[in-house]
Amino acid sequence: MKVDVTVIGGGPGGYVAAIRCAQLGMKVALVEQYERLGGTCTNVGCIPSKALLDSSERYHEARTHFAAHGIGLDNLRVDWPVMRARKDKVVQLTALGIDKLMEKNGIARLHGTGRFLSATRVAVDAAAGAAGAGAAGGTTEIETGKVIVATGSKPFDLPFCRIDKERIISSTEALSLPEIPRKLVVIGAGVIGLELGSVFARLGTQVTVVEALERCIPGMDAELSKELERSLKKLGITFHLGAKVSQVEAGPEGVVVKATSAKGKELELAADRCLVAIGRKPNTRGLALEAAGLETDARGFLPVDAHLETKVPGIFAIGDVIGGAMLAHKAEEEGVFVAERLAGQRPHLNHHLIPGVVYTWPEVAAVGSSEDELKAAGHAYKKGSFPFIALGRARAAGEKEGFVKILADAATDEVLGVQMIGPRAADLIAEAVLAMEYKASAEDIARVCHAHPTYAEAVKEAALAATDNRALHL
Repeated sequence: MKVDVTVIGGGPGGYVAAIRCAQLGMKVALVEQYERLGGTCTNVGCIPSKALLDSSERYHEARTHFAAHGIGLDNLRVDWPVMRARKDKVVQLTALGIDKLMEKNGIARLHGTGRFLSATRVAVDAAAGAAGAGAAGGTTEIETGKVIVATGSKPFDLPFCRIDKERIISSTEALSLPEIPRKLVVIGAGVIGLELGSVFARLGTQVTVVEALERCIPGMDAELSKELERSLKKLGITFHLGAKVSQVEAGPEGVVVKATSAKGKELELAADRCLVAIGRKPNTRGLALEAAGLETDARGFLPVDAHLETKVPGIFAIGDVIGGAMLAHKAEEEGVFVAERLAGQRPHLNHHLIPGVVYTWPEVAAVGSSEDELKAAGHAYKKGSFPFIALGRARAAGEKEGFVKILADAATDEVLGVQMIGPRAADLIAEAVLAMEYKASAEDIARVCHAHPTYAEAVKEAALAATDNRALHL
């Protein structure tokens, strides 16, 4: 097989890169070792977790808030097998949609494991039971002009806490547990741990989160961390922050997690299962990088330059495998960026303005600099904040938690960062990203008409507060 571009990895970065390359007239081969395209995001990450988050939130709303709306329910219960089956159906339909996109764009999909033979030759060892391109003969060799490595990442575990997929689990197993656990210990108070922890807490699980750092979602703004912790505690989640896990013992009936608290107290936490959610590591196993003249850095990432090209001309890498924010939308943008570079275009990609989102409820979202970062850099700034409870739309929906915070340069008023926690923050952050891409000032946002009553008014009001401390409804 001879192609212009070979993409190794069919996750959001890889398949989007393949589509854009095909749109630009290139002949493309996409290599993926698993039966379904979409990578971690579609199959065991973003999509299934959001399906369970949505289902669990609906149940929680019905149990705790429907009565205030005059809606009475009898015999409210969770049917976990049905909830899981719905999640699986969402994943299946999403993956089928990606298959259709491959067909539509004339992309050759090879089901197998890709490895380098040289900088311009890739071998694909067909997966067991593979059909279509790459299946015949066991191995297909591809002569390729360019290569895009998009092999993603996999969950970290700990030396004293190896994931056994039964009692000690990763996010993958948490999405398909045979039953709702009575007790769950989550190691790690980052995005994955808190999202899945909130799913089970809503369904009645006693959830305990252990985090080595002093606050949850430690990579985000401190005010967001405090507000989210406060909210999740109301959900019944217990936090041990600044606590270091030393041992996890798994048995036939459950697990025991041993840790030392921030004050030096020894903790012993018994649970049905332990979810290890301490981050992810790059996945380069089996690529035979040395055959192409490549090697990873000390942390296992593939180094790239500003154009996402490795040290070997013609070989690019995108997404989790190169480090930075491990986000599906980052990988997608990088895939489009590389494809357009290959076509001779001059695309734009600002990694500083890639938004981060936590899909708990309330949702958390941020873009640009946090207040902590501006203080550390000695950057003079002004701040405007507005609570959702002050909005008519939020009161009508019973959404009492959260706020929008806008940070702007003290001299120029240019928006430097936006943080928010509240209803639909994951969607609202797009306005902030767009404004910052065009170097808008806080006053620019404040002077844009926002529909009433909407959650988006909180962005306008925060901008007014940052502009001249003149929020209208506070």
